[in-house]
Amino acid sequence: MTIAINPPRTYDRVAKFVEQLRSQQIKQVRFEFADMHGVSRSKLVPIDAVEGFARKGLNFYGGMMGLDTASTVVQETGLHQDINYRDGLLMPDFDTVASLPWLPGVARVICDFQWSETEPVPHAPRQVLKRVLQRAAEMGFDVMIGQELEFYLLDPATRQPVFQGVHAFNTLRNQCLPIIDELLEHLIAAGIDLIDHGCEYGPGQLEINYGPAIGLAAVDKTFTFKQAVKEICQRSGYLATFMSRPFSDQTGCGCHVHICLIDRQTGQNIFLNLDDPDGLSITIKSFIQGILDHGAGMMPLIAPTPNCYRRYLPPTFVSIYRGWGIQDRTAMVRVKACKDENTRIEMRAASSISNPYLSAAATIAAGLMGIQQQLPLQAPIEGRGLDQGHAYPRLPETLDEALAGLAGDRAMVEWLGEEFVRVFTAVKRSELSRFKAHVSDWEKDEYMEVY
Repeated sequence: MTIAINPPRTYDRVAKFVEQLRSQQIKQVRFEFADMHGVSRSKLVPIDAVEGFARKGLNFYGGMMGLDTASTVVQETGLHQDINYRDGLLMPDFDTVASLPWLPGVARVICDFQWSETEPVPHAPRQVLKRVLQRAAEMGFDVMIGQELEFYLLDPATRQPVFQGVHAFNTLRNQCLPIIDELLEHLIAAGIDLIDHGCEYGPGQLEINYGPAIGLAAVDKTFTFKQAVKEICQRSGYLATFMSRPFSDQTGCGCHVHICLIDRQTGQNIFLNLDDPDGLSITIKSFIQGILDHGAGMMPLIAPTPNCYRRYLPPTFVSIYRGWGIQDRTAMVRVKACKDENTRIEMRAASSISNPYLSAAATIAAGLMGIQQQLPLQAPIEGRGLDQGHAYPRLPETLDEALAGLAGDRAMVEWLGEEFVRVFTAVKRSELSRFKAHVSDWEKDEYMEVY
């Protein structure tokens, strides 16, 4: 299934878009989109050329979704030589236009990647999420989404943390460097509604949280946040990384996906049921079970690199089993049972490096399948979650295993789209083959001299 991308590009709508930019003294516009890995790809367009491209789209190499993490051309995707290296189009979503305070005179607009003005690219991650959200709407739901991410702040020359020690939420660390205040100021000026921030459980590790939103806008915000953090830090002489586990002796970086479903007619949070002892509705229980049942199929979308699987090691704050619990950080699904309109699930297994469009799409799809099937919810984790592993299926331990899990989950493949899964899998296989061929420093240190 494909859906319409943007409202009709009427003369008035495009003219208003350009007028808005000129009124803010914008001289260049970044036409930007998320590639298969959630990385920003873009072209800069002078303001005088914006109107034409806003109306008809901006030409861009059509095989962008068929590049792996090193931008290796993956011919197996069928997006390169097989189609004569054709172009696609970037069609701007006017609702996403924003100035970039750290780049005076520059604005950005998030674009949909399409084959033509009317034909979306089905394997583009933003389009995948749109399809899932459309199915949620057809079921009567809007989806409230919040994504919180951890990242490390490093010295780019040494690739070492900018401060040492594990001082989670230590007041002296929370604003120990000018770059932290600079980050906060620029993010707020860019329209990101920050709610709190602090240092995390690793040296140089930070978390900056912002508010949730309905549907696509929430995930566009996460895409914007990640790119902004990378850019602002780079321009100030730092390296910000969302890599899942950059240091073998330190904690990893997670992306916790918060979701609740809103009734499109009443505007009420349908996860809430005050007649239940825990305040949980039948709907949220089936939603949770859907995530647990499809946990293996979700895994390559929420943990898309080989490095991600170095994060799932006990004892940590990350789940390694397909279990759930109320206020349980050892569970794959932690329920924030507030017994009010804030009642929601927190899917804790995703890595910060994951593409936010795909981690959201997979989580929502799995939960909605649980609702469709009216799945009863298994018992929660009791006691120490890490001691209960024998009672719950383990999450995949490698990217190889995760890709096999996705291939074997036919329902998840159907929800995400056959074409998307085919392209995504080919790209991941390319990355994985390069990873397997690499001889690591550990192997050299372990075997070279003695053996």
